Amino acid sequence: MRKSFAVFGLGRFGESVVRALAAAHQDVLAVDINEEPVNELMDVATQTMIADTRDEQVLRDLNVDTFDYVIIGIGNNMEASILTTMLSKEQGAKKVIAKAETSDQGRVGAEQVVFPERDMGQGIAHRILSNHILNFIDLSDEYTLAAIEITDPNFVNQNLIDLKIRQRFGLTVIAIKHEKHIDVSPKPTDMMALHDVITVVGPVKGVIALDEALKKKKN
Repeated sequence: MRKSFAVFGLGRFGESVVRALAAAHQDVLAVDINEEPVNELMDVATQTMIADTRDEQVLRDLNVDTFDYVIIGIGNNMEASILTTMLSKEQGAKKVIAKAETSDQGRVGAEQVVFPERDMGQGIAHRILSNHILNFIDLSDEYTLAAIEITDPNFVNQNLIDLKIRQRFGLTVIAIKHEKHIDVSPKPTDMMALHDVITVVGPVKGVIALDEALKKKKN
């Protein structure tokens, strides 16, 4: 189901969220106070804007109450992050997810708080528990980005159309790594080889289901 996201703050975290959601064919508004990161995402996000989200009128003009999610990636400026979170909630934002550097920053208003270092640890746990997941990044409570190694011979010598990864697991393949070559715009006709690594975006349950499917590989 297509949803709408507003991402405020386009540092490394915010940019990665915008790119992942756009790759998953979601509607994304990308906003930053600086021109350079906004320009970088003009051809990626559905809409981009240079604006100061600490300004109540700016948030009112953006109609933050119409988005399914507001994601606040202003992690290096506690005051701006907290103020933007509070104003977004006051303007009727349905669900606010905020990046935070400290627990105090995470206590103000947001329904979900993302601590990049902590969440990186969770990704490490997923990798330890799986032979196939090489990287795992939670983007929200519904979406994740994962790099998964193809170890099942049943997946080999088939293309993305044959594998039906989107239909079977609800996942979008945004990149394929074959040995040292990385294709960031894979075609539906691209063939899989053993030990290729696919980067996918989609629901956590889809990644887990794909991981389980690979565990059933034939020796």
